[in-house]
Amino acid sequence: MTQPDPAENLREAATPGTGEVTATVIVKAPAATVFAAFTAWTKQGEWIPFTKVRVVEGDGGEGSLVEAVTAIGPAVLKDEMRVVRVDAPYEVRVVHCGRLLRGPGVLRCTPMENGSTQVVWHEWFHLPAGAAGKIAWPLLWPGSKVSLTQALKRFATMVESGRLP
Repeated sequence: MTQPDPAENLREAATPGTGEVTATVIVKAPAATVFAAFTAWTKQGEWIPFTKVRVVEGDGGEGSLVEAVTAIGPAVLKDEMRVVRVDAPYEVRVVHCGRLLRGPGVLRCTPMENGSTQVVWHEWFHLPAGAAGKIAWPLLWPGSKVSLTQALKRFATMVESGRLP
């Protein structure tokens, strides 16, 4: 039996899926500070509930593989992300390339005139289980708009208070 081609797997996963979610927050800090805090991968568990994040391959920059494991009781969701582009301090792009969570994601930091930064986090996930997956999507992934927005608000508070990066 032949092994799947990792490059083809990444190309397929990089195609935007129909499970789209976006969250936005304004952080009262410069873009460089905000970007550094977001790409401090192992600290993401401090602002994303029930989640532990680690860098599996690389240094956290382009080409790195990052793993986020969310556990709520016996339910465990493993999210593997390949960092495919880093344009500090403005943008980081990932491709979710695990078994369940697949699709591209981007975080953009836009500097504002008052020294604040607008953060936009956008994901395009492939939905499992056909039509049933599309119907159940808001319940399937803890990163729905509400929880993603709440996580970004916690992130903003931690950056503004100096607890991140």
